[in-house]
Amino acid sequence: MNQKIYKQLEFDKIKHLLHENASTSLGKEQAQQLAPSPDLEEVKQWQAETDEAVSVLRLKGHVPLGGITDIRPHIKRANIGALLSPSECLDVASTIYGGKQLKKFVEELEDVEIPILLDKMEQITPLTSLEQSIKGCIDDYGQVMDGASSKLRTIRTQIRTHESRIRDHLEQLTKSKSQMLSDAIVTIRNDRYVLPVKSEYRANFGGMVHDQSSSGQTMFVEPQAVVELNNQLQEARVKEQQEIDRILQELTSQINEDSEPLSYNVSILKAVDFMFAKGKLSQKQRAARPTMNQEGRIRMKQARHPLIPEDEVVANDIEIGTDFTAIVITGPNTGGKTVTLKLVGLCTLMAQSGLQVPALDGCEMAVFDQVFADIGDEQSIEQNLSTFSSHMTNIVSILEKVHENTLILFDELGAGTDPQEGASLAMAILDDVVQKQARVIATTHYPELKAYGYNRDEVTNASVEFDIETLQPTYRLLLGVPGRSNAFDISKRLGLSEGVIKQAQSMVSDDSRSVENMIASLEDSRKKAEQDHEQAAEILEQATEIHQELQHEFNQYLQKKEKLDENAKVKAKSIVEKAEKQAEEILQEIREMRDEANIKEHRFIDAKKKLSDQKESFETKETSKTQTAKKPSQELKPGDEVHVLTFNQNGYVVAKVNAKEYEVQLGIMKMKVPVKSLEFVKRPEPVEKKPLSTIKGKNYHVKPELDLRGERYEDALNRLDKYIDDAILANYHQVSIIHGKGTGALMKGVQQFAQGHSRIKGYKFGHANEGGSGVTILELK
Repeated sequence: MNQKIYKQLEFDKIKHLLHENASTSLGKEQAQQLAPSPDLEEVKQWQAETDEAVSVLRLKGHVPLGGITDIRPHIKRANIGALLSPSECLDVASTIYGGKQLKKFVEELEDVEIPILLDKMEQITPLTSLEQSIKGCIDDYGQVMDGASSKLRTIRTQIRTHESRIRDHLEQLTKSKSQMLSDAIVTIRNDRYVLPVKSEYRANFGGMVHDQSSSGQTMFVEPQAVVELNNQLQEARVKEQQEIDRILQELTSQINEDSEPLSYNVSILKAVDFMFAKGKLSQKQRAARPTMNQEGRIRMKQARHPLIPEDEVVANDIEIGTDFTAIVITGPNTGGKTVTLKLVGLCTLMAQSGLQVPALDGCEMAVFDQVFADIGDEQSIEQNLSTFSSHMTNIVSILEKVHENTLILFDELGAGTDPQEGASLAMAILDDVVQKQARVIATTHYPELKAYGYNRDEVTNASVEFDIETLQPTYRLLLGVPGRSNAFDISKRLGLSEGVIKQAQSMVSDDSRSVENMIASLEDSRKKAEQDHEQAAEILEQATEIHQELQHEFNQYLQKKEKLDENAKVKAKSIVEKAEKQAEEILQEIREMRDEANIKEHRFIDAKKKLSDQKESFETKETSKTQTAKKPSQELKPGDEVHVLTFNQNGYVVAKVNAKEYEVQLGIMKMKVPVKSLEFVKRPEPVEKKPLSTIKGKNYHVKPELDLRGERYEDALNRLDKYIDDAILANYHQVSIIHGKGTGALMKGVQQFAQGHSRIKGYKFGHANEGGSGVTILELK
């Protein structure tokens, strides 16, 4: 890409936004180097990196990148044998620690697929030993600690002893000779302890003068009594510095030994910070990951210019490269034509740089070898060129480099010269570009170009909408509709007399009037279609609310029914236990009377059996009015329709759990049911045999639910399409599609798919205990 296009499309402002979102100087440096790539695979890799960063930020909201600095200069200085300062060594340790924290953070992430990030984290070398060595010698303030070595601890103990003795001696002097001092304090000059002595008493202290006040009235004197002590203190400080240098030299050597893994760690951390800078920018712009292609297709829904404030920008649908390769936009000045050009060009550069584009999910962007633009006032005073000449010079340069994999943006093509000649030139230039199969978007004022797209299959007209009522542009792009001249309508609303307007209209040619009438008709049809769409959306929203209310009430009904059933079972069990207890008491009394009445034993056994039968009958009735203890007449198989005696409902066998239980699908619920509570109803008719290439094996099983969470939009719909075919072959009457809630895009996609599928009878949300609006139940024919 040439650097001129960056300025024309304001790509540098995007780089600045990215720079602001980087957390470290490393990431900021990478942001400044941002540039689009013409390589499709490289762009796809970059987009995957950004998407992983967005996923992590959506899940966690942040990423730990604190403490990481650019230590490459420190490493270089260590390599050439320079002595690193304590703060430089501390930067190295802090960066090692920051890398370890980031690695731990990424490796602990769950419920998100991040193969690129995980691979980068595996390449980070912990270097724990070097980090501990540095932190064992240098504190958080960049000072070498006493514990860095035993020798340093001894020296610093001596220094503190010397300082204490000197202060004690000088403080005694301040008390005994306070009248000779300007101030009764001990201070320091040239790293030696001194007293502020009045100049007339200088001889009373002896020693050396190290400084004097600006007025000359005060002399900073090192008394003779502490000279030797100060000398001893200085010697200790020299030894301290020598020991510190020795310790720093050891740390510098260790850093030099680990310079290669350190440098590689820095490169990984730089790449990761850059990834998350792109992710943060994407979140702030509410951008979406585009599907990249090299066929010149651009398709964006509700695309927004990334540099216009969100409360001011107008979103537009833009498409090129499928049914047509050129768009000619007409409309009034300040209507948004140039903004549309810059939007397409800037989003293209962003997508090819690995950035997501500010549009709805499902957008598609192309990878071009070159993007050219002729935008704005190109008048050159230095070269003595007019606006038209300057534009033509630029356009000639562009046409020399055009081929099928280029995107060209022309603003006010052919402007700056005679209108008739300018319009002819504009059409000729467009013909040349279209013939070379490049993608081109051009704006113009010339009415002759309104009919240009009708005579060429590769070209479509477009316009920016203008509101006649408010006399203001709406900045909405209308694909397929050429711009309409609003001069007469605007003049009428501004008060121009009817007679003047009619006179002007009579001078317009029949062809122009016919075109204007056709455009007006198209605009009326479009407005009516938009109104119908809004009404349909309103009705759909109301229907959705009613559906959700009914679903909620049905869930409450099921919960209430289950609670009542449970209460009834508890009550019945209590009654049975009470009856059994009473029966045992009666039998006990009868046994005690047996010897007296000489009753035979078998009659007592018969009586007990009758009581036992009565209990079993009572329990059976409570469990189900229709339940029988007999087993199904035949072995049940998945897909068999059965009657569940416990709930008096029909369902379908999903799988055999064990010899005594089956898993059964009852409506939208799956549950385990005892064999004795099932009655066989019917077995589905065998599916007609089809060619081996389309029929699954007889042992192929399909689950009654499909989990699409975490899938890309298009991949998810492809999986859903294949799954519905398998479910129909498995003779399922309904299946559950788990799509989660998220942004709602995947949910809408599943339901739109269901509406257009000939074998799907209807759909509804799952119950609260099945995931609610995160699950859609599809009823199959």
